[in-house]
Amino acid sequence: MAVNQEAIKEHIRGILEALGDDPDREGLKDTPERVARMYAEVFEGMNYTNDEIAAMFSKSFDVPVNSTGDMVVVKDIEVFSYCEHHLALMYDMKVAVAYIPKGRVIGLSKIARIADMAAKRLQLQERIGTDIAEIISKAAGSPDVAVYIEGCHSCMTARGIKKNASKTVTTTFRGRFETEQELKNRLLLMLK
Repeated sequence: MAVNQEAIKEHIRGILEALGDDPDREGLKDTPERVARMYAEVFEGMNYTNDEIAAMFSKSFDVPVNSTGDMVVVKDIEVFSYCEHHLALMYDMKVAVAYIPKGRVIGLSKIARIADMAAKRLQLQERIGTDIAEIISKAAGSPDVAVYIEGCHSCMTARGIKKNASKTVTTTFRGRFETEQELKNRLLLMLK
């Protein structure tokens, strides 16, 4: 389902009126259209299921099979998202993704694209990790996936409790990363 920009324009106009402002004044008259275009961009991931994203970014390459636990790790992938509870920005988010190849690897840029697309939804940080892990597992053909995310939430920093230095860290472990403590520890040491 595509983002309905016409409906967004109409509702943003209503929000401006509800805030007590005039949506027809000079500084605001193009705001509903700008916001609609912005939402289409920042919520692009809402147009696709996890299966569709996995299919979009599943181009892979043969690699020698190694049973010792060799892993692919891409870290410091910068993403942002919007909290589904307050529509507040989740920012300064860094994602690390690791997986153990099963005879094939996906392109490194695909990992960053998957992280970006999973974040471009109304989200919870915990679900972003779960979505990335599911998509990577399908795209790479490996059940052994880990996702580590650290980020700031404006629903904590700009409103409510207003704790500017707070960061939220979430982890998602699947397959061997979930069952083998030594593998999990090795990964966490790499991420420090």
